Amino acid sequence: MLHVWPTLLGIAVGLLSTWIILVAFLLVARPKGSLLREAMRLLPDTLRLLKRLATDPTLPRDVRVRLWLLFAYLAMPFDLIPDFIPVIGYADDAIIVCLVLRSVVRRAGPDAVQRHWPGTPDGLSALWQVARLQSESRGG
Repeated sequence: MLHVWPTLLGIAVGLLSTWIILVAFLLVARPKGSLLREAMRLLPDTLRLLKRLATDPTLPRDVRVRLWLLFAYLAMPFDLIPDFIPVIGYADDAIIVCLVLRSVVRRAGPDAVQRHWPGTPDGLSALWQVARLQSESRGG
């Protein structure tokens, strides 16, 4: 029984360290200022976009799996970053959506996003800015 406590302590320290690294990463990756408000405004169209991408059988399987894992994360009743932490507490979902969207664009291409975007061209342009996607990858 004495050997169990060092193992449990090691696991707890590892999980805490991983959480701290995640918080630091999200602080660096988060949209700045008005971009965060813009991300929240785009959320309904972005969720429809993600659903369309996740159900598109022409996209690579790993892209669709990433999107379904994102939906599972968004459906969790608790957040990795508690809501009482200023700024990123409420924004962690938007930040993670942006990160997944970046990976989708890198793997599936910007055309897939443009093809499935349910909103206006201005909304798509704002999404590109919020998610910090390369403007040259849109052909613009």
